[in-house]
Amino acid sequence: MASDFRYHLSRRAVIAAVFLLAAICLGQRAAAPSFSSADWTEFHRANMARFNPSEKTLGVKNVANLVEKWSFQAGGPVHSSPAVADGVVYFSSNDGNTYALDASTGAQLWSFPAGHLASPAVADGMVYIVSGLKGIYALDAKTGAQKWRCKKDCFGLLDSFVSSPVVVNGKVYIGSFGAYALNALTGHVIWVRDIGSPRSSPAMVDGVVYIGSGRPFPYDDDGWVYALSARNGHTIWKYKAGAAVPSSPAVSNGVVYIGSDDKNVYAFNATTGALLWSYTTGGSVGSSPAVADGVVYVGSDDLNLYALNASTGAVIWAHKFGYIVRSSPAVANGVVYVGSRWPSGGLHALNAHTGELLWNYDTDADVNSSPVVVNGMVYVGAYDGRVYAFGLK
Repeated sequence: MASDFRYHLSRRAVIAAVFLLAAICLGQRAAAPSFSSADWTEFHRANMARFNPSEKTLGVKNVANLVEKWSFQAGGPVHSSPAVADGVVYFSSNDGNTYALDASTGAQLWSFPAGHLASPAVADGMVYIVSGLKGIYALDAKTGAQKWRCKKDCFGLLDSFVSSPVVVNGKVYIGSFGAYALNALTGHVIWVRDIGSPRSSPAMVDGVVYIGSGRPFPYDDDGWVYALSARNGHTIWKYKAGAAVPSSPAVSNGVVYIGSDDKNVYAFNATTGALLWSYTTGGSVGSSPAVADGVVYVGSDDLNLYALNASTGAVIWAHKFGYIVRSSPAVANGVVYVGSRWPSGGLHALNAHTGELLWNYDTDADVNSSPVVVNGMVYVGAYDGRVYAFGLK
């Protein structure tokens, strides 16, 4: 009897321990960072849709009160989209440097010289940058110290057109003369897939990497949209566009949205690649879509920013600027933020529901950089070599 009692007591202890461990694991899982955090750590943001659902400070009613809080002068034009993480703004300049700035003051924390650079990505205390001249770097996010560099195995990246990295589940995915997957801790190349010359930045959702390919005119005959296995790079599906696909895909609710130099915005079933709809604009679509609340926002060289129904592609509204829109929009709390090129160069904020212009800041320079919205602040780069930070008065 005593032995049975000890057996049942021991069994209860084991079961209790299992439940306790499960509860701890679940608690840790719940506490882990996710796309619902306020930060904007890479070009797409972690939800791959250029949408920040955590932003509650800025909105339709007060965005007109935005003022410049600070600006930082780099040594060359800033085409890069900023990344913001843990109170630090990271961006790259055509002067060949990646910079880290205090998000509140704009004070420089560090810089790192790596040559021609795309937009950085921040994950797990590291900053990942892709240089068209020197390969791929991983830097310590706090100090800027180099952790690793992929050069020998990344020779195909020596291209003037390089995409921004996306970091998911310990892997870095990038595109340039092919699609690459690297170990985020070591820089070891896991796989390479020959898909032409991507200028598009990849998006990774549910084990699939989505990316566009194609060089600009007159070498635009290799324009494809690819879905690749994140595990080994094998093609799951692909779609031939009518020209190069410089736009980076947004993925939302099982649909892939992307633009092309053939003037179209496309929507594909993310699993099968079936074309759901396409919308033809009046110019090339190099802007990357943002998706929020059932609407796709995307710019075109026809001078317009479009809001399209995400299910049907029908136009909800179009706002015309003075020049082409290559900047990729960002959406937060009912407001769409987007840059435009000179002579109407600047940053604009529009009502996401109506397209009404709510606020504008004239930079007197092209804004191809894509804005980010974090904790009541908007950050963007411009061709005058500055990164701007805007907040409420």
